[in-house]
Amino acid sequence: MPIETGRYCAYCVDETGALQDFDTRFGRMVDWQLRERGGDRAQAEKDTLAYMATLPAWRDHPRVKVGG
Repeated sequence: MPIETGRYCAYCVDETGALQDFDTRFGRMVDWQLRERGGDRAQAEKDTLAYMATLPAWRDHPRVKVGG
């Protein structure tokens, strides 16, 4: 996702431009993956954590490191 303004992409911030809390962003990413690709929730969560590990905003988050 391109970063056009600020430190983070538009999907990772709230309406004020602050980084969303982890649970909100993680849940939305998992839900998106299930809608787009199907599959089961456990695999979607695992795949989402792996993807989040590549993103500057989330790669050092404790839940990403534990899940990765």
